[in-house]
Amino acid sequence: MDYSVLMTVYKKEKPEYLKSAIESMLNQTVAPAQFVLVCDGPLTEELDETIESFGDRLDVLRLPENHGPGYARSEGLSRCRGPLVATMDSDDLSVPDRCEKQLAAFEKDEELAVVSGSIDEFDLNPDEPFATRVLPQGYEDILRFSKTRIPFNNVTTMYKKEAVINAGGYNRDLRLFEDYDLWIRVLQSGAKGTNLPDVMVKVRTTEGQLKRRGGIVYGKAMMRFRRNLCRTGWISRKEYFFSAYPHFIVCMMPDCIRRQVYKFLRK
Repeated sequence: MDYSVLMTVYKKEKPEYLKSAIESMLNQTVAPAQFVLVCDGPLTEELDETIESFGDRLDVLRLPENHGPGYARSEGLSRCRGPLVATMDSDDLSVPDRCEKQLAAFEKDEELAVVSGSIDEFDLNPDEPFATRVLPQGYEDILRFSKTRIPFNNVTTMYKKEAVINAGGYNRDLRLFEDYDLWIRVLQSGAKGTNLPDVMVKVRTTEGQLKRRGGIVYGKAMMRFRRNLCRTGWISRKEYFFSAYPHFIVCMMPDCIRRQVYKFLRK
């Protein structure tokens, strides 16, 4: 079955990271039929040169202004031609057989709408991860897990385009939690998903990324998102209290302490 790759990039990305990320998807053991790259606003000259070096292997969509990943992915999704879409971040590395394994999972179970996998997180060397994030595999376990944590490793997901569109697609306005929000709505629609135990993507976890997972802005966005889960009945008031408030406390911790907390939770 054909699949499209969907990646977004903005001006602060490093050209060498983008190049490696793109190559890791173009060199899959089962190559994509289409690679949609959404440029979320104007890029640097170095990033543009990197993109141009791939020639017509990329289907490039340029947005005149930066709107954030939710908006960019929504625009890119409408450009994807394949019935399956593999998401990819512009600074991570997919393992060579990632998509082959995900395609096999879809062929084995036609009811699946989302297939995710495990991730290795690293600082400098992708072969020396400091943590591995493995998520529940069974559908019922995924539903329970989704009440407190994002149920799929977003950077590893391959999904049926139709299922995501039927669930409402990416929320263009919900910054910071657009991915979590999407997967909850997909599950609410009755669609099924699974997480493969295999490591699919090596995720570059920088100080800047960890810093963005904290602070008052992130904390308020998290509380607003969890209140919405409560309003829609996905979680109870008790589940809201015991998930939102501890998370908010972590958001308010100094960066160095929060980094150690995230590392501990990954182990």
